[in-house]
Amino acid sequence: MKRIITLVALILVIGSLGIGWATARKQPPLAKVTVVGSTALQPLTEAVSKEYRTDHPQVSITVQGGGSGTGLSQVQADAVNIGASDIFAEQKDGIDPDRLRDHVVAVSGIVPIVNRDLGIRNLSLAQLRQIYTGEITNWQQVGGPDRPITVINRAAGSGTRVAFEQVVLKNRPPLNAQEQDSNGTVKTIVANTPGAISYISAAYLNKQVQPLTIDKVTPTTNNITTNRWPLWSYEHMYTRQKPSRATREFIAFMQSKRVQQTLVTDAHYINIHDMQMQRAADGTIWVKE
Repeated sequence: MKRIITLVALILVIGSLGIGWATARKQPPLAKVTVVGSTALQPLTEAVSKEYRTDHPQVSITVQGGGSGTGLSQVQADAVNIGASDIFAEQKDGIDPDRLRDHVVAVSGIVPIVNRDLGIRNLSLAQLRQIYTGEITNWQQVGGPDRPITVINRAAGSGTRVAFEQVVLKNRPPLNAQEQDSNGTVKTIVANTPGAISYISAAYLNKQVQPLTIDKVTPTTNNITTNRWPLWSYEHMYTRQKPSRATREFIAFMQSKRVQQTLVTDAHYINIHDMQMQRAADGTIWVKE
């Protein structure tokens, strides 16, 4: 009798192991999506990936910064699934745009910022250009206190810098100045440096710094979508020409109206479906069809 009971128990154990193994085999494999690049896009990507994982727990999404240039280089080298960039692939040396596919997922406003103690609230586009080319060197020249201007520029690989120089400098060479890659680092330096000026993605604005208007125009959503506020850039997600299914589905989620009308606008980016204007890599602007 004991022998029969033992045999039955053994059969049950083996059966349960078999069922467990079969169940495990039915589970879909963990899909991985790695996003590297633009720090301007990073907060939004992190927020969207968190939401995406709620409905897609089988997908692992890793989001890292490093700058637009790094993102483009990494995706071209097939080291990551998505290269996040504030610039077009055509604008980055060493990148072959024909090897990549562009997916625009948001629009980011770019805002000049100064130290709050300056008392400066507005600059003309011409004054901003003269500050960044070194023609204006003291705040007194633009109605501020008698204090030298400390210019903080973005790093050469920064997509935010490319967009800023395209609109503001009009191909004029910038003065030699301290360079920083991260939006957060730039904001901290400006907040703690009397006389400092720089520019950051609108998503990073807070009370640490004073945002500037340009020619009395504010960087509102309506002004950006109509190009009244000309300082903005597309947020691109570049992939290889044939991305993985998990990558395609995550990007489609980011571009969906559900995400664009909630997470995108909540994070202070511009909904791609709201844009009334389009911009090419060379800066040409036209009415969106």
